Amino acid sequence: MQTSKGLFLFHLFCILQIFSDAQVVVYGDSTKTDSSKFIKILAADKFRRVKQDSTGNLNLLIGHVQLKQENTLFYCDSAVQNMLTNTIEAFNNIHIKDGDTINVYSQYLIYRGNTKIADLNGKVKLTDGKATLTSESLQYDVNAKIGTYLNNGKLVNKQTTLTSKEGYYYADTKEVYFQNNVKVTDPEFIMLTDTLLYNINSEVASFIAPTTIYDKKSTIRTRAGFYDMKKEVGSFSKRPVIKDSTQTIIADNIDYDKKSGEGLAHGNILYKDSSNGISVISGEAVFNKEKKTVKAYQFPLTLIKQDGDSLYVASDTLYSGVLHTDTSKENKNDTLRFLSAYHHVKIYGDSLQGITDSLYYSSIDSIFRFYRDPAIWAKESQITGDTIFLSTKNKKADSVFVLENAFSINRTKEGMFNQLKGNNMIGAFIDGEIEFLRAKGNSESLYYLQDDKDSSYMGLNYALADAIGMKFKNKEIKRISWVNAVRGITYPMDKIPADKKILKNFKWLEAERPKSLSSLISTPIKK
Repeated sequence: MQTSKGLFLFHLFCILQIFSDAQVVVYGDSTKTDSSKFIKILAADKFRRVKQDSTGNLNLLIGHVQLKQENTLFYCDSAVQNMLTNTIEAFNNIHIKDGDTINVYSQYLIYRGNTKIADLNGKVKLTDGKATLTSESLQYDVNAKIGTYLNNGKLVNKQTTLTSKEGYYYADTKEVYFQNNVKVTDPEFIMLTDTLLYNINSEVASFIAPTTIYDKKSTIRTRAGFYDMKKEVGSFSKRPVIKDSTQTIIADNIDYDKKSGEGLAHGNILYKDSSNGISVISGEAVFNKEKKTVKAYQFPLTLIKQDGDSLYVASDTLYSGVLHTDTSKENKNDTLRFLSAYHHVKIYGDSLQGITDSLYYSSIDSIFRFYRDPAIWAKESQITGDTIFLSTKNKKADSVFVLENAFSINRTKEGMFNQLKGNNMIGAFIDGEIEFLRAKGNSESLYYLQDDKDSSYMGLNYALADAIGMKFKNKEIKRISWVNAVRGITYPMDKIPADKKILKNFKWLEAERPKSLSSLISTPIKK
């Protein structure tokens, strides 16, 4: 390139000595060739032809130079044309007009007419009428309509700016392929990646390398997918992560609408709310990041964690959202969560287990509400009823309220069953163990009497009353009380009738009790 510049300056000196000041217009010389690829001279202020032996004749052009090859026009301040090699070397205020839409500008150009390759340097700018690509050096293939830069470039399309170390512009498809240190800057977000395909018309960015998208509220990390900058929707694959100050969504694939916050996640999903210590894993989920809701399908499993203890909830379907509290108060908190679980619900924790058809949990009061055929277990005690409200503290049972057909069973270490039933029932727990139970309305009790000295069993007591209370200690009944209309009977241990050992509607559901975390998961779920 330096040799060419030197040759040009030498000839330019000669020209200035012999050129007149008159403007000249020269039209293409086709005496040597009739090829359509020959670069024709349309105009120049000054012109001279220098004859050479083996290297080809040179046309030296100065001032308002215009050249043409087929449908491509070239403008510059000065140029040297080699007629043998069909090349031009142009200087200052260069403008290539390729067809109706492509315009390229620079300060220096070498153009090879036979291959239609233009090498441009110095303040290079390529525009198609919509977007503008700038770089210090660019190679433009007129035939293929491809522009290439290898040493930093920038594309501006409306309010979006894309920069990278390397880039390939495809005029026909209006796409730019960016590589190495790619950065997309938009008023709404910043995107960082190593490889990116961007369509100027659709404003869709496609990526096949690790990519991070930042906005004012959240971060998206993915390794493949696309993002529509115009519609603000994206589809991400290969374990993408969407994260904000309190929420994290991870899945095999995520379709996401940034404007509405709605998304659809597929495959090995993890949804996490760190502010409430709640996590959900499932096979499929619909979520709204802005409203902080998630509806999970395909064996959802929920983790409720606090103070080092955890409860797991499994079901067919899970829905979780935010409970909006009174935001007018100081220390407002509008991120308290609720959970609604539907069908085949199971709960497992170290000190608490349960089953039911449907369940509702609120982090405002930490109460589990069991509906339709519920049963809960705490250590060796089982409680059933039509509806159960179980209040927890530090994720351990704290108190219980049973509505209709309340039934409590406490299994002794010898395998016998103390029982209490009534229309309704209330109870309290200490460290996950029942401290007392009180049944009210058509109450019945059946419990085994023990000697205070050696705890040996002396008999079985059956009683009826309006209300019955049982006090427990170390999993055993220590005191029982009856209120109103009390009547009953006590059987010695060796004379207990076989049909008097259980109350009506007795159901010991130990076989259905979740005994481990693995028993909650119907199919394996990757973490």
